[in-house]
Amino acid sequence: MTRPQFLMTDPAAYEVRYEINPWMQPGAWSQDPLGGLRRARTASRALREALEAQGAQVAMMPPTPGLPDLVFPANAAIVLDRTVLLARFRHPERQGEEAPFRAAFEEMRRRRVVDRVVDLPHGVFQEGAGDAIWDDQRQFFWAGWGPRSDRAARGAIAAVFGQRVVSLELATPQFYHLDTCFCPLSGGEVLYYPPAFTEEALTAIRRHVAPENRIEAEAADAAAFSVNAVNIGRTVIMADPPEALRWRLESRGYRVTALDLSPFILSGGGAYCMTLRLDRTSLAALVPERMTEGAA
Repeated sequence: MTRPQFLMTDPAAYEVRYEINPWMQPGAWSQDPLGGLRRARTASRALREALEAQGAQVAMMPPTPGLPDLVFPANAAIVLDRTVLLARFRHPERQGEEAPFRAAFEEMRRRRVVDRVVDLPHGVFQEGAGDAIWDDQRQFFWAGWGPRSDRAARGAIAAVFGQRVVSLELATPQFYHLDTCFCPLSGGEVLYYPPAFTEEALTAIRRHVAPENRIEAEAADAAAFSVNAVNIGRTVIMADPPEALRWRLESRGYRVTALDLSPFILSGGGAYCMTLRLDRTSLAALVPERMTEGAA
């Protein structure tokens, strides 16, 4: 087994200075920006230490002044089988992130951390692993679309990775990326917040996830950004969850690592948003003869 590999971004340039989702609170940030930055650094360090405690290796990307949301690399790209599909951001406020993320992945390619760096088709918006979550148990991508990513991105994801893609339409501006309201777990369960999805999307979830494996989050869980979690083995790393959610996960045999990520929640992000996993590998890549089956 190889060690999990994650990308994070140094939060030295982080701030909350615009509003592109309902969670963003530039007014609250402006009341104590130096204190907010100090707390953000502490929270980022705690997340990195929690990942490393689970055996992960964490690469830190340098900050870029003027790009405060660079701290959310989950939106930078989709990474599977050493292939990187670069994101294209919908909002102008985040489009400046595309160049530094591209440079970071090209450097990874030169160092043979990844093999390919691929662009989306012209005009297609897709905001990385935040809207394309690999389900290791089911061996397909769950792809969110609506507020940020285009439904048409599904075809590009399937073509680049040769994997099945199940589309889920997001129904509200509050849950603008799939990772804010949906988290597959290592035991086959899926933690998700039903009000974030259209009825068609809920039907797709029920079709692919057995009733005993569906963990329906409550409004308090979603508002705490606890669903925006990182799962490594039987450990779930998340923003401080309500006690009921912690108990539900622990009763299923998971260990919950709870962190104070409040500085980043002010911008609409949690543990998953702040990381990008780089070492995801499909069974098709491990067993080449299964490639055709994986792409069905």
